[in-house]
Formats: sequence, C-alpha cells, structure tokens
Amino acid sequence: MARTAGEPERPEASVGLAASEIRRHELAAFLRSRRERITPEQVGLPRGRRRRTPGLRREEVAQLSAVGVTWYTWLEQARDIQVSVQVLDALARTLLLDASERTHLFNLAASVDPAPGASCPSVTDAQRTLLEQLEPIPACIQNSRYDILAYNRTYRLLLCDLDAIAPVDRNCMVLCFTNQDWQSTALHIEETMRLMAAKFRGSMADHLAEPAWKILLKRLNTESPEFREAWERHEVVGARSKRKQFRNAHVGLLTLDHTDLWLGPHNGPRMVTYAPADEESRGRLERLRQIAMESEAEGVGAGAPVGSGS
Repeated sequence: MARTAGEPERPEASVGLAASEIRRHELAAFLRSRRERITPEQVGLPRGRRRRTPGLRREEVAQLSAVGVTWYTWLEQARDIQVSVQVLDALARTLLLDASERTHLFNLAASVDPAPGASCPSVTDAQRTLLEQLEPIPACIQNSRYDILAYNRTYRLLLCDLDAIAPVDRNCMVLCFTNQDWQSTALHIEETMRLMAAKFRGSMADHLAEPAWKILLKRLNTESPEFREAWERHEVVGARSKRKQFRNAHVGLLTLDHTDLWLGPHNGPRMVTYAPADEESRGRLERLRQIAMESEAEGVGAGAPVGSGS
C-alpha cells in the first residue's frame, strides 16, 4: 500500500530498506575483494607494464563477463540495480569462485543458484545405496538437464575422472562438448555430439523460460562451435536405450547397453545404467571398478564415489 504525503514511514519498511542496502554493500565489497585477488594471467590477459590495480580492473571483469563496464561499476558501488542469475553466473566464472564463494555470491544477491551441481535434493540415501549395489555396472543419477547428481565408482572412471571435474561442470552436455577426455572415449564423437544436441533440444522444450536451462544453452553456444553447428540443425530426439561403445583410457574397448530408469515423471530424474553386452566387457568393468577403488584408497579421487556437487 502506498504511503500518503505526510504519513510517517512504517518501521518495517525502513528495516527492509536497511537490510537491502546492507546486502548491496556486502555484495559490492565481496566482488571487489574477489576481483583484486585474481591476476591477469589467471584469466588469459596480459599484465602490461603500467598496471597499478591489484588483480583485475573493473573493465576487464565486465568484458570477461559480457556485461557493461558502467553497470558493473555501479554494482561495485552498491547501487540499487537488478542482477540476473545469468549475470551472477558469468561473474562467478570470471572471478574463479569456488563452490562456497559462489553460494555466498548468490546469497548476497538474494538469488537462487540455478547452475548444474548447485544442489541435488532429489538424490536419496536409498538411491545412493542402489548405485553402490549395481557395481561393477556403471550407473549415475541425472536430471532432465543432464546434470550428473550422483554416481558410483565404475561410472566415475567410465568417460573421464568425474572426481577431478568441478561439480558445476558435471553435466553430460558440458562434458560432451568441452571435455577432451570425455570426447576421446566416444568412438563416434561427431554422431554423439549431434545426438546429444538433439536430445537436449527435446528436453528443453518444457523448460524454455527457466534460467538454469538458458544459462547452460548460452554456455554451450559460447564454448563449443560443434554444439552451435548441431544446435542449428533443429533436430529432436527423445530419450532411448541404445548399445554404445567406449574406448576407456584404463581398460580399453567396452560394449555396453545404455538404459534409463525413470525415478519420477517422464523426462524428470533418472538412473542411467550401462550393462555389459558381452563377457569381455563385463571383465573389463570389473577391472575398472578395481582401479577406481585403488585410486580412491590412495587418495587420488576427490571424495565419495557416489558423491556429487552437494
């Protein structure tokens, strides 16, 4: 309700204003501190001889994040401006924020982080136990956006070492189009990329206005010419089971039958499994599981084998 002329400001309104202003100043200070700690070399920029600013300049952060210099300057000045989740995501990547810092950034901006791996409330303890019991069959839980929410030991090393991948990057689309280890495992990478883009287009039809999907689409278009080419085909493919072959870096050729086990409504979360199609592949999966267990025991892995970003 609008306040009439001469009417005293309500206490709760002033408290809300003060809290909002405090949040903006905290956000501004946090951005400055993160900007000043990053060297130009860390983000692929030349240092130059006349650099006096510690870390990155404001205009460099703005350029790397694809936002206006004036707008970013206002943000560091704690101006009362709106910040979209897409911009927050870009700033988090530019400023090389880790998981805790990224969460803090979104909290200060009073926004919900939509990025892959930000949270995975759909994975239950029972489902994690099932992933373990399926060993040595590689298995993981994915959502409809192809975020890898949890996985067992064998799946961890099937296409690349997932423990070595940042949680925010544990997404099949991102890995397929940007990760060389993942790409080298596929025997027919061009066909795989085309199929993955077509499956992503089909899945995205129900999520066209959602920030997390738009952020992922923008990232793929920005980082992968192969994705842009495949995306422009406007091909659509639904989820389906298929026999696949992988050239695993540890145990060699694997012939596996891919199956989606739906955990909710169609096109929602699913358990993805890769059953061996022959005895040779079964034996190699056993060896792959053993390799994963040994590396975990030696501390090579980054955490629990059925872990994820949460």
